Amino acid sequence: MSVYTSVSPAQLRAFLHHYSIGQLVDFQGIADGIENSNYFVTTTAGKFVLTLFEKLTACELDYFLDLQHHLAQQAIPCPTPIRTNNQQTLLTLNNKPAALFRCLPGKSTTQANREQCAAVGTMLARLHRAGQNFKQTRQNPKDLVWMQQVAEQLLPKLNSSQIHLLTIELAYQHQSQAALDKSCLPAPLPVGLLHADLFKDNLLFEGNRITGILDFYDACSGVLVYDLAITVNDWCSAKDGTLITQYVETLLGAYQKERALTQVELAAWPQMLRLGALRFWLSRLENEHNPQVGEITQIKPAATFENILSQHIRTIIERDKLVDNFVD
Repeated sequence: MSVYTSVSPAQLRAFLHHYSIGQLVDFQGIADGIENSNYFVTTTAGKFVLTLFEKLTACELDYFLDLQHHLAQQAIPCPTPIRTNNQQTLLTLNNKPAALFRCLPGKSTTQANREQCAAVGTMLARLHRAGQNFKQTRQNPKDLVWMQQVAEQLLPKLNSSQIHLLTIELAYQHQSQAALDKSCLPAPLPVGLLHADLFKDNLLFEGNRITGILDFYDACSGVLVYDLAITVNDWCSAKDGTLITQYVETLLGAYQKERALTQVELAAWPQMLRLGALRFWLSRLENEHNPQVGEITQIKPAATFENILSQHIRTIIERDKLVDNFVD
């Protein structure tokens, strides 16, 4: 969320005429997030969120809106678009696709606790299970091919330590992916629906109870344990990038009560943690070096995921040294 496309009161009033939700009382831009323009809209009928989609087309949005309807029917607390008087879910505002959502209760957190980590693990597993009978699929637009392309564009702008880290990690991920593609695993890595961005700012809580899941616009089809790794990287990392063991155990334990991880997934876990950290390090580096222009924007620090990735690599190196010493 952010504000890249401005909306005037007159434009918003005209837009709201398509709905039966009362008269405009107030509206204000939302600074959180990166991809789209978002406003809190208050009318005489309640509080809503207006989203103007900056990059996604109307055709692409059909997938996301259908997905949110499906998940809501499966008791996953996600926003679904309000229908207009003509039963439409998507209109145009300032030449951008736009939708109106009822505001969900609760608020996001910036500092996780173990109870919230347990709730996150449970909810993510339920989301993965609910996605199994969603018929539509979407290829991950930010896969390893995308990572390689973004990295090549960014390398001339990075310092020597960043170049070194990025180069060795991309080589590792390509090698790991090739090994997965060629290996005769006892079973493939389970795939399905991924949220792909289940960070703290995309979950709403009342106390330690989840009341809403937001921002499904990175949702795609892919390896389920990768989605779990993305979530753990954000929810269970300390400021220096190290994983907080108790938080990881709590989140994974809650997840596995709903959906048990396979041995193949457990074996792939270190790679998935690194791949998730690499993906968001590159996204944030791209936003830092090529920011979108807007009235209210938020650029999240890329260094957070640089540190997380570095710590994952260091953990593996230290583990391997312990194994070598034990063997010797």
